[in-house]
Amino acid sequence: MPSAPTSPASPPQHRPLLALLIRLGAIAAISTMTALVKLASAHGVHLAEIMFWRQGLTIPMILAWVMMTGSLAQLKTHRPKTHAVRGIYGTIGMVLNFSAFIMLPLAEATTFGFTAPIFAVILSVVLLKEKVGIYRSAAVALGFIGVIVIAQPGSGHIQPLGAAVALGAAFMIALISIQVADLNRTEKPLTIVFWFAAFSTPVAALFLPFVGKAHDSTTWALLAGIGVVGTVGQLLLTAALRYGAVASVIVMDYSSLIWATLYGWLIWDQLPPTATWLGAPMIIAAGLVIAWREHHLHRRRLEEARLAEKEAAL
Repeated sequence: MPSAPTSPASPPQHRPLLALLIRLGAIAAISTMTALVKLASAHGVHLAEIMFWRQGLTIPMILAWVMMTGSLAQLKTHRPKTHAVRGIYGTIGMVLNFSAFIMLPLAEATTFGFTAPIFAVILSVVLLKEKVGIYRSAAVALGFIGVIVIAQPGSGHIQPLGAAVALGAAFMIALISIQVADLNRTEKPLTIVFWFAAFSTPVAALFLPFVGKAHDSTTWALLAGIGVVGTVGQLLLTAALRYGAVASVIVMDYSSLIWATLYGWLIWDQLPPTATWLGAPMIIAAGLVIAWREHHLHRRRLEEARLAEKEAAL
């Protein structure tokens, strides 16, 4: 990641309990949004149009908020290139994520999303050249065994393309989380979310002349709900990473399986099959082990840094 110049944003404060609560609220909002995305697709709305309204409504919502609470200067950034890269990755991630929820039952798509911490470990090795010990290596193996249990290759239980798309979405979530954590060092959550919408909305708008069409009031309500709830969820996700480390707050993401199961049952009369209940605990356990290990390593690095400072002061 490129180094960032000084920004007017205050440095992040480490408040782990607040970060966990914010992340829990974010997951509830995002889970609701994904259910609305699936419903909108069932009403015949094209993915590109769903993405346009999801991102397009974010811009006036944030502009209205900053004008009521201060000035547009709150959205100023010194890192436009970093935001542009985040916009590219975020758009790809959104395409994959929404597609996964459209193609698969909610619970299965959600469970595949839990592999994001596993991909984060792999990215730390590839991008950061970090050494991974036995704990995280075993967790990665356990997580992928859980994926195989749920997908049951060759059984026809899960659409292979849908599973591949969901895993691709999880990979992008891991990559984007690293970007957002970097941006949070210098940028406010409102700024990060606004510039993501500013970069991604025009891309989605390019497809509207080809896929856009008239809708009934119910469908318009679904699209409005996607934009509003999605914006709230994204702001909360970004804020959680400002007050807590990724490895700590990601534990709250597993609550999305509760929401996915509830919405799947209430709206589509679907309950996860036995394979999902067997594989999901493996993936969740893998994520928890990775989160625990990341937290342990983070504390050790802080202790080593403090000792180094003391020695330098002598």
